[in-house]
Amino acid sequence: MLIPKGKAEASTEIKKSKFIAIAQLIESPEEAKIKIQETKTAYPDATHVVHAFICGHSGDIFGMSDDREPRGTAGRPVLEVLKGSGITNVIVMVVRYFGGTKLGTGGLVKAYTEAAQKVLKALSVTEWVKKVNFTVSLPYEIYNPVKKCLIEHEAEISGETFETDICIEGDIPEHSLRDAHELITAISNGKTELKTF
Repeated sequence: MLIPKGKAEASTEIKKSKFIAIAQLIESPEEAKIKIQETKTAYPDATHVVHAFICGHSGDIFGMSDDREPRGTAGRPVLEVLKGSGITNVIVMVVRYFGGTKLGTGGLVKAYTEAAQKVLKALSVTEWVKKVNFTVSLPYEIYNPVKKCLIEHEAEISGETFETDICIEGDIPEHSLRDAHELITAISNGKTELKTF
């Protein structure tokens, strides 16, 4: 599966109705709700803010809303485009400004499908890598080689605490875990190990 790298926007105009599609990374349905609210706040005079999202390692968590468009003409087409994209942890929101001409149900389905396809073409993606949270507690004298080992194994460090010992925490790709664990154990002569949770 792929995941978004950053954010993309694309605009389309059909019979004077303007469609602004926004695609970005989300980690959960709760985060999707926050992004939808932020978008509604950013476009307070929009007629509709339609959305669809997919998340989870196998893309099995999803949701959508027509946001007062006729049922099945907006959120569903956007979701279908997402399902066919091979991208997970993504939300697409389509902001519509009504131009005065009704598009009809077929026209709406076509417009929202095209808006979703256009924004996904503009979206940068990267391979989804399963990560594991870790913590490691170590003496000061091996801080530099342990930190170097973590960085070389693509760990993302989210915090460091310097007290009697140093505690480093963050996340690391699952495929790098065993090698990093073995190397840290070797560096510390078996006194320090990478703990995951």
